[in-house]
Amino acid sequence: MRKASRLFEIIQILKRARQAVTAQAIAEQLEVTPRSIYRDIVALQAMRVPIEGERGLGYILRPGFDLPPLMFSVEETEAIVLGLALLERTGDKALKQAAKGVNAKIAAAVPEPLRQVLESNALQAWGSIAPAPEGIDLGMVRHAIRDEQKLLLDYRDEWGNATERLIRPLALIYYSATAVIVAWCELRQAIRNFRADRVEDCQPDDAFFRGEGNRLRDLWISGWTSSPVPI
Repeated sequence: MRKASRLFEIIQILKRARQAVTAQAIAEQLEVTPRSIYRDIVALQAMRVPIEGERGLGYILRPGFDLPPLMFSVEETEAIVLGLALLERTGDKALKQAAKGVNAKIAAAVPEPLRQVLESNALQAWGSIAPAPEGIDLGMVRHAIRDEQKLLLDYRDEWGNATERLIRPLALIYYSATAVIVAWCELRQAIRNFRADRVEDCQPDDAFFRGEGNRLRDLWISGWTSSPVPI
């Protein structure tokens, strides 16, 4: 988790808490070290976020502080919630977990009548659920797309042939059966599609392709037909 996201999450944790929360408890929720939380608390206090407390005793957020609200209509809120429900049909564990957190934040912020609708699961998405791929972490792929970092794949094609591919990941498309990674393949020197369920192992490479992602995505989009990614 990047620092900006972590600072936001710390504020949300303290806002929801009914009593002082220790750095250890916050660190466990965000999967970082308590030392990182101590530094983040100092950074937030320097930005005049009214956090009070000290090491060992815990921290509280003084009442009255809030981040600027995002104002959504009822229909817009329901559209967001339904979109989050659709994430349950993907095989991306990290996105599914993030969707639950977003749902909880929305339910805590909206008026009571709409909160009852959201908490009663009145809006649902139906359909088959894609299994999580065993050989690859889709969260890693999304991170590599954002950071424009190359990935090394152990891949098995549709005929069962095993190959090793160094790729520049450009996009991730979720289908009901599996996810497809769109990438520039260093071996083929062309844009190729890789089914996540055929990846046997995936590791981040030390090399990056920063500044090239948008150009390669434009190349990919310009080559779209009526069916953008055959699987």
